[in-house]
Amino acid sequence: MRVKQINESVWSVGAIDWKRRMFDEIVPLPDGTSYNSYLINGSEKTALIDTVDPHMEKDLLDNLKDLEVNKIDYIISNHAEQDHSGSIPIILEMFPESKVVTNEKCKNMLIDLLPIDEERFIVIQDRETISLGDKTLEFIFAPWVHWPETMFTYLREDKILFTCDFLGSHLATSELYADFDDFKIYEDAKLYYVEIMMPYRRFFIKALELVEDLKPGIIAPSHGPVYDKPEYIINLHKKWVSDEVKNEVLLFWVSMHGSTKEMVDYLEKELIKRKINVRKFDLASSDAARLTMSLVDAATLVLATPAVLGGAHPAAVYAAYLTGILKPKIKFASIIASYSWGSKIVDQLKGLMNNPKWEILDPVLSKGAAKEETYKDLERLAAEIETKHRSEGLL
Repeated sequence: MRVKQINESVWSVGAIDWKRRMFDEIVPLPDGTSYNSYLINGSEKTALIDTVDPHMEKDLLDNLKDLEVNKIDYIISNHAEQDHSGSIPIILEMFPESKVVTNEKCKNMLIDLLPIDEERFIVIQDRETISLGDKTLEFIFAPWVHWPETMFTYLREDKILFTCDFLGSHLATSELYADFDDFKIYEDAKLYYVEIMMPYRRFFIKALELVEDLKPGIIAPSHGPVYDKPEYIINLHKKWVSDEVKNEVLLFWVSMHGSTKEMVDYLEKELIKRKINVRKFDLASSDAARLTMSLVDAATLVLATPAVLGGAHPAAVYAAYLTGILKPKIKFASIIASYSWGSKIVDQLKGLMNNPKWEILDPVLSKGAAKEETYKDLERLAAEIETKHRSEGLL
């Protein structure tokens, strides 16, 4: 039995996916994930908060059977994406009296994605409530964390906030509550923020303020463990979404014949000499999760690549694209490149990073192997980064 009791009226009845290693075929899941679904028994009505990914619907049904659930009045859909909503059709089939409660945007998305008849919906407005008898569910719209239809559900009497993807983590664990002494809790929450939420940072800030105003006693997300000490996860995210950056340069590099590596190594030495912290990632072999997590709070990114058919190496193209869509709070960026004939590397990578908030520092290009003038240009770049970091109060 995988059911976990939160209190006398609320149970976690979702599924643990120990084996999954990729999400949406793009997001690495080094520690698996969970699809959290929550059952609430009121004195008159029963509600199910979200469902699970369709490939694990049997786990959800088994958990409901173990609890001897014979009716579900409301299926609350906080978010239409299939890892949350994909098992709604089977629940509607098993409990024909049940209704899907959600907002208008989410209803329309669910109809597009799943075989659900329109008459099975109850459409609610922001801050509307539904009574379960002795329990009250309040629905709070939270658009763009991380889809436009996302909402939270707040169980008022118990002060439990069901936050959907917000404040979640991709972590398969049999423990109900987060163990704050386990570094994995921090690491997976940070990775989840970077990959799922960081592109929506300005909306995330508003949602954090909303959560703080509610002062919930428990935060129950749709992935990862439940937080019975909400201030822990709230404070972590407040730091990550702030404008605060570290005195740190990320060196994302790839080299085919050693020229680019030689330039990167020289820049690393010059930066360290200037008391600037450096983190290097070989794009040909680095763990994607570590690379993306490094983007959260570094001040500067330098992307280094050799030329391939007149453009950047494909690994550098991917890294530039990734930083462009994730929109980290990096302040400064530059490019290092080696080439043998005409190259469009700088324009190509600038276009992919495409962040108007970044100040792009003059690149360093070397035709062939690094020469004396190349090293002088690298020293110039290191000195410019030092000046920029000082201007930000980082040195």
